Amino acid sequence: MTLNRNDVAIVDANTTRAWLNDGAEIALLDVREAGQFGEGHPFFAIPLPYSRLEIDAPRLVPRLNTRIVLLDDGTASVAAHAAKRLSALGYNNVSILRDGTRGWLAAGYTLFKGVNLPSKTFGELIEHAFGTPHISPSQLAAQIARGQTPALFDGRTLDEHRKMTIPGAIPVPNGELAYRIGSLVPDAETPIVIHCAGRTRSIIGAQTLRNLGVPNPVIALENGTQGWALAGLTLEHGSERRYPDVLNETAIADARSRAATLAARLNIATIDADKAQAWLADPERTTFLLDVRTPEEFAHDGLPFTAHAPGGQLVQATDQTIGVRRARVLLIDHDGVRAPVTASWLVQLGYETALIPSVTASGLRSQKPTRSTQPSLPKLDAAALREAATGRARLIDLRSSAAYRREHAANAYWTIRPQLGSTLEAINASSEEVLLIFADDPAIANSAAIDLREQGYTSIYLAGDGLQTWKDADLAVASTPDLPADAERIDYLFFVHDRHDGNLDAARQYLEWETGLIAQCAPDELGAFHIDAPVLQ
Repeated sequence: MTLNRNDVAIVDANTTRAWLNDGAEIALLDVREAGQFGEGHPFFAIPLPYSRLEIDAPRLVPRLNTRIVLLDDGTASVAAHAAKRLSALGYNNVSILRDGTRGWLAAGYTLFKGVNLPSKTFGELIEHAFGTPHISPSQLAAQIARGQTPALFDGRTLDEHRKMTIPGAIPVPNGELAYRIGSLVPDAETPIVIHCAGRTRSIIGAQTLRNLGVPNPVIALENGTQGWALAGLTLEHGSERRYPDVLNETAIADARSRAATLAARLNIATIDADKAQAWLADPERTTFLLDVRTPEEFAHDGLPFTAHAPGGQLVQATDQTIGVRRARVLLIDHDGVRAPVTASWLVQLGYETALIPSVTASGLRSQKPTRSTQPSLPKLDAAALREAATGRARLIDLRSSAAYRREHAANAYWTIRPQLGSTLEAINASSEEVLLIFADDPAIANSAAIDLREQGYTSIYLAGDGLQTWKDADLAVASTPDLPADAERIDYLFFVHDRHDGNLDAARQYLEWETGLIAQCAPDELGAFHIDAPVLQ
């Protein structure tokens, strides 16, 4: 272990790998942007883009003395900048992976493409272990053509469902399936088919109902909407369907009984207030207190010190909520169904997980440390923007590269936080100039302003409501479908996103990646899971 010039410990890949396996908590944080992360990262790396560092770090790593290792690509200084920013937030046990991903590869370790690696690999393992039955798109289409339409459910979010779905499917996010299935399919004979965009949520959704002992035949649609498109079948776009809010109380009682049996089988405990408070107060352990209900329910009466993580999405993408390996997870149980079922998957994913009744949770005290907030940039309304546009203000667009390509303020330059310095240098901006920032989230602009102030810029302003304020001022906009160039779009992972835009080659590539994950994993990576089923031969 060595120190860099900022007195941050530098650790090599072998040490980091040993830490990942030593039984103690660790957060391996990849501070590159989404496109870079998705092109190759360690299996247990958590995505924490530098552009969102101050926003997401407290949520992903709530305990300030957590052992943290940062990584970048080894050729830039992003990890060093991130270490400095984390120190300013109060984190006090931060190291940097020597040579970043290059050092990881040089040590003989695998870099994985894609996102949500543990959850995606887990889905493939579940299919192998449980023998989750599936139906091909062509088989399902033939059944529908014969009038043998099953109860067809889309296990993704409502927004994903609206973008594209199997024709006629009803959106029921996976976290809601166990809770609502008896109200949606009141008879025990109708076959149930679950689909997603690819594989994981189809498999987990179908196996959730099978694990609960739902009497209906339950099947996963093989390869989801991508498989449907690859089979030459037409997807539905713009669906406004959603599951009905009315619940059958008899069906809920049955689901509650089945969930209790499942939780008992997996030894999932319900803990009391004293133990829960001890978990939250433990200075050496991290506990994530999560509410897994719908966004509407959480907005209505969610506790202010809890995190919202709808159950289906939590299982699908644990690394977007739980940033600390070997942390504890405490789920608030409101109905006896959704939290226990979510917990049944989390314990198999390898997390120490328990439940706490909602009435008990309401008396808990938050142990989250207070974070220092960065000063907010002054916002300019439409009138002020018109005045600024006539001066020498430099227009800097921090929105996504996809949004910039579609439309941006004329003469605005696209950039992203880790590239701010090089962008300003390339356009010969001086520190005396006024910078006008466009951002969809003001917090992103405020974080970027920390770096800008260090570089000497003092006149920094934010377009009040982003590009819309510019347009309200009747100022010119432009579209550049080819700019920024693909190579500059470090925020965009092409093979993940392009599959949703009709790119069948990207869909094939994605499905090959997903089904090939298990073969890429080392024993210590697969050993993180504790699957409660014999592997089928």
